[in-house]
Amino acid sequence: MLIFVIRRIGTMALTMLVVSILLFLLLELQPGNVAIKVLGPYSSEEQRNLWLEANGYFEPVYQRYLSWLLNFVTGDFGESVRFKVPVGEILWPRLANTGILAAATLAVVVPISLLLGVLAGMREGSKLDRTISVGSIITTSIPEFASAPLLGAIFVFWLGWLPGTSGMIDGFDITQLILPVMVLALYDFGYVTRMTRASMAEVMMTHYIRTAVLKGLPYRVVIMKHALRNALIAPFTVIMLQINWLLSGVIVVEFFFAYKGFGALLLEASLNQDIFMIEACAMVAVFVAVATQTIADLGYTYLNPRIRFS
Repeated sequence: MLIFVIRRIGTMALTMLVVSILLFLLLELQPGNVAIKVLGPYSSEEQRNLWLEANGYFEPVYQRYLSWLLNFVTGDFGESVRFKVPVGEILWPRLANTGILAAATLAVVVPISLLLGVLAGMREGSKLDRTISVGSIITTSIPEFASAPLLGAIFVFWLGWLPGTSGMIDGFDITQLILPVMVLALYDFGYVTRMTRASMAEVMMTHYIRTAVLKGLPYRVVIMKHALRNALIAPFTVIMLQINWLLSGVIVVEFFFAYKGFGALLLEASLNQDIFMIEACAMVAVFVAVATQTIADLGYTYLNPRIRFS
């Protein structure tokens, strides 16, 4: 187990290194473009050269990359072109806001989807199974850019129960989280439910489950002790993948509800060509992606000790 953890950490580091090289080649290889994005298109050639010299862009490429990478490792992401402050002062609060939104969404999605998926998989082909499956397909087929205005029209303009924006101008307000969480949960829970249902149905058809039932074990014991643990392997993977989506894939929801999160920040940085903010957001997103996959792999060994990694 320890060797596996070390290998996974090494894989994480290697992945981050490769991504950092690609990101550097894509955004930092041509210093002139960087100077234009930072100083603006109307800056003079002399101003750009002075800025490039002051920031070490006339050094050899490998020295620039090592310096750039060292700054990232130490948390120095540069200064935001749009906000005129260090990138970290904007990035970390926005990342924390998206973390709150993601945690609230998972707190709703995980228990509901696992419960419905297990119930459907236990009785494959029943009316309950068909009802849950159809409901899951319907909700998953409605994208966020359609459900957000629909739910907003219902709960904001028609019923008047909830605020239409989630800017948190006067501080944290849990009521402003309800609509964004509702939109994300509505789209996400159907997918996890379907995966859980398929995994549970497959486990229920295995020989050891049939043997346990034929031996006269209580059905509750068969489900909780033997079936559920193996059935959760696939949904666990899906849930871990949803963390990546909830980090950078919620741009539509955050922008629609004016929520100051990571996804909205990435969109703002792209629209304003905030090169250092884009680099920081990309590296953070990749780190979260590889970290969640490592956690998923470790979860395999807990849910099913028979799995061994070589």
